[in-house]
Amino acid sequence: MGPSRSARPSRRTVLAATAGTTAALTLSTTSVRAAEDRPDESSLRALVSRMTLEEKVGQLFVMRVYGHSATAPDQADIDTNLEELGVRTAAELIARYRVGGIIYFTWAHNTRDPHQIAALSNGIQKVSLDQPRGLPVLISTDQEYGAVARVGKPATLFPGAMALGAGGSREDARTVGRLGGAELRALGIRQDYSPVADVNVNPANPVIGVRSFGADPDAVAGLVTAEVKGYQSAGVAATAKHFPGHGDTAVDSHFGFPVITHSRELWSSLDAVPFRAAVRAGIDSVMTAHIMVPALDPSGDPATLSHPILTGILREELGYDGLVVTDSLGMEGVRTKYGDDRVPVLALKAGVDQLLNPPSIHVAWNAVLNAVHGGELTEARLDESVLRVLRLKAKLGLLENPYVSDSGVDHTVGTAAHRRAADRIAERTTTLLVNEERLLPLSRRSTPRVLVVGADPASPSGTDGPPTTVLATALTELGFTATALSTGTAPSAAGIDNAVAAAGGVDAVVVGTYNVTATGSQKTLVERLVATGVPVVAIAIRNPYDVAQLPDVRAYLATYSWTDVELRAAARVIAGSARPRGKLPVEVERADDPTKVLYPIGYGLTY
Repeated sequence: MGPSRSARPSRRTVLAATAGTTAALTLSTTSVRAAEDRPDESSLRALVSRMTLEEKVGQLFVMRVYGHSATAPDQADIDTNLEELGVRTAAELIARYRVGGIIYFTWAHNTRDPHQIAALSNGIQKVSLDQPRGLPVLISTDQEYGAVARVGKPATLFPGAMALGAGGSREDARTVGRLGGAELRALGIRQDYSPVADVNVNPANPVIGVRSFGADPDAVAGLVTAEVKGYQSAGVAATAKHFPGHGDTAVDSHFGFPVITHSRELWSSLDAVPFRAAVRAGIDSVMTAHIMVPALDPSGDPATLSHPILTGILREELGYDGLVVTDSLGMEGVRTKYGDDRVPVLALKAGVDQLLNPPSIHVAWNAVLNAVHGGELTEARLDESVLRVLRLKAKLGLLENPYVSDSGVDHTVGTAAHRRAADRIAERTTTLLVNEERLLPLSRRSTPRVLVVGADPASPSGTDGPPTTVLATALTELGFTATALSTGTAPSAAGIDNAVAAAGGVDAVVVGTYNVTATGSQKTLVERLVATGVPVVAIAIRNPYDVAQLPDVRAYLATYSWTDVELRAAARVIAGSARPRGKLPVEVERADDPTKVLYPIGYGLTY
């Protein structure tokens, strides 16, 4: 699985390979390993001075690449790499473009299992270090937990941000960062694009929602700070995203160009609060948002390309001098106004350091190179960003030893202790919103037969799923006789009829809801089930706002995600083996009058 222990180059060998002379580049082990210390600047500047312009350009890119192996991916992944990237493998990508970073995705087949991920990481590092003046690669991923996770089971899957917001415990948030960070580092992933620092004040937000800790900026700031400290104590760079704040939009920047209409004053008191806290906490990287904020920059440019926002506000006003990484440059929000050849150049001019996942590495890489040759960008400007990239690599220990081991995977990833911690944290997040006539907890004696129906959205990476099956299995293990019947996120008339018929033979129904709308068939399903007279327990398995659409349900829980750990915790709450302890981290507005609050922040029942 990658280089053996004896084959791994020593710290001295790595440094010698990067510059050709060890003496000039000796880094203090203390400064590399201690998160609060900066590595020796003169050593890093010497590294930069020996790099070619092409190597400098490459250091600024973080790219996707398909396949489970750096050198021998499956043929289908080779074909996709050739089509999208013009190379066959990660090895060819690194050799041609000298990229400074690679991002892992499930859909790119990078994350099959922990030992494969570790071997891929080692293979990437070896290929890069074998290049002339080779440097280690900063490997990253989006491991937010909850709805967004790229590394699945058997790695530990912790509750996501809004669930942690419901738990309200900074210690839990720090634990998620510390344990999750340890697992990522064991896999060779040293930069995590988490936590989400957006304050989600728009229930219709299609892209953030439960990925946010909540709607109270101070509460979000506290949890962001805690998670940042957890990740970075584990030797993984945390990333606050999406600056300057993506929490109040009804447009998904993957597919459109959102406009945030907050005034400068509102932005300062709402959106900016968690980012200020992250900067104070020493955050290693900040990710930009492909959104327009006219009050911060009236030019009409997305924040990713805005010098007033990234340099004027983030760098100068907030005093941030760490790494700035773009959100994916393949998203529509950053491609609406400019072509793919202009976007990376404008991002660097705005103050960005890392260019994440452009649609075409050939177009983007050459655009930056040509901008330097043509005088639009100076090599000195590139040096600033390359130096920031190298500072972070040094801080994370990559210049000392970029490799990971199989034993490290076995002792760290998905351990029983980590899984127990995830279960305990999840129990503190489950939120009880309705419990008429004390329907919950259900009794195994008086309501032994339970039907579990409802939405079965595609499971987040690596969970067991589908949700109805996970819930039914968990309830059966808790002493009920539970059966699962998936009705989907848009139940058909026949599916609703089947569920209603099945409800006639049980003592209680548990129904999972997923983004219920006023006119959707999920609402019809629940109303028909309630009309049978059989007790109905509903669980909002994503957004907690569902409860407003279903006023006749006698018991309603919110889990904030449909991963196994949250669903199993909800089952324990339903069975009474755990008490509901979560409190709403967002307001739930009335369905008939959104100007009025149905359930305020901090609301939550218990028993």
